Amino acid sequence: MFRRPEPGKEKECLEWISTVLREQFPQGVPLRKILQDGQVLCRVINKLAPGSVKKIHSSGSEFKFMENINNFTEACRKYGVPNTDLFQTVDLWEGKDFHNVIATLYALGRTTYTHPEWPGPWLGPRPAEEQKREWTEEQLRASSNVIGMQAGYNKGATQAGDHFGATRKVLLGK
Repeated sequence: MFRRPEPGKEKECLEWISTVLREQFPQGVPLRKILQDGQVLCRVINKLAPGSVKKIHSSGSEFKFMENINNFTEACRKYGVPNTDLFQTVDLWEGKDFHNVIATLYALGRTTYTHPEWPGPWLGPRPAEEQKREWTEEQLRASSNVIGMQAGYNKGATQAGDHFGATRKVLLGK
């Protein structure tokens, strides 16, 4: 099933790419057309991680451009983007599901937060970071006396008398 990406997300991705590359793209040209041959994508990943894509094909057959796209996704994987967030080549090349391309760009933008060498800009929310907790033996012993709500104790609360909404009425025809 074809899902169209949200227009605001496409615009954010285009602005992020434009800022990363320090380059303006023609107004009114759809993002899919800008990215379709994979050259812009390869330049973006090379800006984030220099040397990630060794050869960017600027001319040749469809297969050379599809190779650009494959090289981009492979470089993203090495950069730290999870496999589950990567689009397939046909999603972009054939326009099968451009929503996945946008999702990959957001995943790449989030991954840049984990690379301190990258000064920005970033795309998307900052990923959560681990908050390590250290508990003393005394704190651990004190918690063993607490009965949590998961244990089934609800301090006497019941659902008696709670009647939300109307009851179902069955109408029989004559």
